[in-house]
This record gives sequence, C-alpha cells and structure tokens, in this order.
Amino acid sequence: MKMLSKTLIGTLMLATTLPVATVPAFAQSRGEVVRSERDVRQEQRELQRERRDVQDARRYGNARDVREERRDVREQRRDVQEARREYREDLRDYRHYRGTNRQAFRGQNFRANFRYQQFRPGVRIAPNYFGQRYVVNNYRNYRLPNPGARQAWVRHYNDMLLVNQRNGTVIRVIPNFYW
Repeated sequence: MKMLSKTLIGTLMLATTLPVATVPAFAQSRGEVVRSERDVRQEQRELQRERRDVQDARRYGNARDVREERRDVREQRRDVQEARREYREDLRDYRHYRGTNRQAFRGQNFRANFRYQQFRPGVRIAPNYFGQRYVVNNYRNYRLPNPGARQAWVRHYNDMLLVNQRNGTVIRVIPNFYW
C-alpha cells in the first residue's frame, strides 16, 4: 500500500511538471461567444430591474432609499459594461482564430440540387436540405458548440445551420460561415 501511494504521488508530480503539447490552446470558441452574449442580455435585464426599483423608491420611499437604489443602478451599469467588454473580447478572439485559420473555414465546392435560400431560426425546412450529405460531423474542428439530441450542424452553401432533425426546424443560423 505504501509503495502504491509513493508511485501515485511520483506520477502526479511528474505529470504536473511535464509540458503538455498535445492539445493546442485556442482563445475562444463560438460557444463561449454565445455565452458571453447571453450574459450581456442578462445584465441588461437586471439593470432594467434596478431602474424600476429607483422609480419605486422615488415614488414610495425616502431619500435614503433613493440613494441606495441609485448606487445599485451604478453598480449594475458597471456590470453591464464589464459583460459587454468580455463579449467584445470573446468575439475578437474568435474572429482572430477564424482569420488566422482561414484554410479550415475555406469551403469546398458546394453542389446541391436546390438553389440558395437564406434561412432564419424557427423556419421549417424540407428534409433534402439537411440530408446526411450536408451534415457537418467535424463541428469541433470549427469550434462550434455540440448539437443537442436529434440536432445537427448542416452546411447550406456558405451558411451553417443548426437543425432539429426530427421536424426540420432551423434552430440557429451562422451566415457566411465559410469563406
């Protein structure tokens, strides 16, 4: 037992000191950009709530309540600014990644038996638009978020669509994904 613990400790120490070069470090993924965008919207909603609280304090409270609510609004504005700054940084990092790895986003010749049509989220499309031939299986190479159950990333000319394969509903559209 004593020998096993010494071996385990030695292995862990060695693993923490050796440099890891197998996985390249990427700045931001598309999913992180989306999460940052969601955080900005949430912070903006909270700012609206704080502003309503200030109005209520003016209407029903005293001077101390108004000061406290104004202070809360200022703090919330700072949070919104910080969330926006993080979103811009994430987006900038992702765009930089796409710009420096243009070869990965260069689309091959796309031949389909239908014409280009711009889709929006919520639209139902025919099964021939999201057939197996157009499904993108290597979505991780493009740093796209994992599709959910019964969803697939589908290429439609230079656009990338996230489609619910059960009913053909477009969940998400990334226009001009490929160069």
